Amino acid sequence: MVSYNTKDWFTFIFRVHKADTVRPLLPIMLAIGAYSAMIGYLEVQYWQLTDKSYIKNITLMHGMLGFVISLLLVFRTNTAYDRWWEGRKTWGSLVNNSRNLSIKLNAFLTDENDKAFFRKAIPQYASVLDKHLKNEETGLQLFDDLDLEINHHEHLPNQLAKKMFEQANDLYKRGKISGDQLIILNAELVSFTDICGACERIKNTPIPYSYSAFIKKFIFFYVMTLPFGYAFSLGYFVIPVVVFIFYVLSSLELIAEEIEDPFGNDANDLPTQKIAENIKKQVEEML
Repeated sequence: MVSYNTKDWFTFIFRVHKADTVRPLLPIMLAIGAYSAMIGYLEVQYWQLTDKSYIKNITLMHGMLGFVISLLLVFRTNTAYDRWWEGRKTWGSLVNNSRNLSIKLNAFLTDENDKAFFRKAIPQYASVLDKHLKNEETGLQLFDDLDLEINHHEHLPNQLAKKMFEQANDLYKRGKISGDQLIILNAELVSFTDICGACERIKNTPIPYSYSAFIKKFIFFYVMTLPFGYAFSLGYFVIPVVVFIFYVLSSLELIAEEIEDPFGNDANDLPTQKIAENIKKQVEEML
């Protein structure tokens, strides 16, 4: 995730960051510029001399469709941002639950060996969940210190959550915590699986294909018809105008595509690795 000063306007204007949409859209922007130049040449050199009122009136269609496409893109970006923000709230809950579990375990447990297990297991759950959501291979070193038998072909966050609950239940059987304390710890341990499920729901449920494809087609055909309507009044200036309109509309769709899946390595994705590192630091301080 890109860290920046929200009040520094000029940095945004004159800096092209890898998160900017200019680079991925540049080839098609050049193609649309060439297309607009061809249509503009035909209209200025040939059609301008004849009465092509039916072509000139195409601007009325653009005026009506412009309002429709703006509503679609607003809904699209709001939906994508809601998914991004829900992912951030979910990882915020993971931070708070990890803190609460560590505080309670520190109060309940007196044996340093019992604390050591959770001091390593709680932060490692965040690290495993981060890699699980990014579809990355989880290193064996994460589990070496805990001496756990982990099957890397199964759901790793579930396995680690199960080991933590088994450890808590073992503490109860050995009389190191009471039944009431186990119930208190159970509420915190259950929240780990709830958070994992919420993150998987966001990741594995993209925007419906038909809806996303319709917006792309709408933007494409809307932009492709712009030179026909505006070359009569703008002349060759229609080239930068059409390219800029395409850039604005396509950038909104491109940004929405990126942030609707907030668990990845893109510039606008959530800093889940950094959050996992902060969890590790705070849990080690409290336990």
